[in-house]
Amino acid sequence: MKTLRIWEILKKFKENCRFRGWKTSENEDWVEVDSKYHNFLLTRNIHPSSFRNIALNRKCVVREGLTYRVVEASYMAWVFSETPPENLINLFLENPDFSKKVALYDLSSIAEGRNTCVKLNFTDSPVFQEFENFLEREFGVKIEEYTNLKSSLEDCTLTEAI
Repeated sequence: MKTLRIWEILKKFKENCRFRGWKTSENEDWVEVDSKYHNFLLTRNIHPSSFRNIALNRKCVVREGLTYRVVEASYMAWVFSETPPENLINLFLENPDFSKKVALYDLSSIAEGRNTCVKLNFTDSPVFQEFENFLEREFGVKIEEYTNLKSSLEDCTLTEAI
């Protein structure tokens, strides 16, 4: 149920993107702007090693008629329906390559009926910026920046935004 609500939000966001003149896919969760693919990956949870491999490879499947091709996603947003584990957050924060091309959105509270989203987004993606604006505008979601970047993250979780 949690994932279904977030999937519906992504579907409405893609409709919003089409109104802006951005290219989207009916079945895949990507948005193309200026020949750059901005890929959304909806998940409940993922093992850090799988996250690392997918985030570093940045592959995106694009359907063209009856065929598919694989492209490199310029940007990748991980949309979580459950709070990501601490070790995944640490991996993200420790890898500077991720901060330029990858964003994390913890929508677990939205899935539970509250209107907050904690983000880790240091990209310059106009699509991700519009996604954040869309959440605020259309759903009244308060976007909170994850700023609790202590040298030791032992007691921190993504939901503890300042």
